[in-house]
Amino acid sequence: MKVVIDNETCIGCGLCAQVAPNVYEMQGDKAVSILSEISEDMGEEAKNGAEQCPVSAIVVS
Repeated sequence: MKVVIDNETCIGCGLCAQVAPNVYEMQGDKAVSILSEISEDMGEEAKNGAEQCPVSAIVVS
């Protein structure tokens, strides 16, 4: 699995990092994925973090 974060869309609210701290973190005022590849066991956490994004800036595929 991969996580793609659209930095132009991201508003830096930090919800993804709060919900899924093993997958996302804040760097400055933008969210970033900590992992380049998401393992199957981390997939649910990655998806939960993405679902919290109020501007749908995160895609997990």
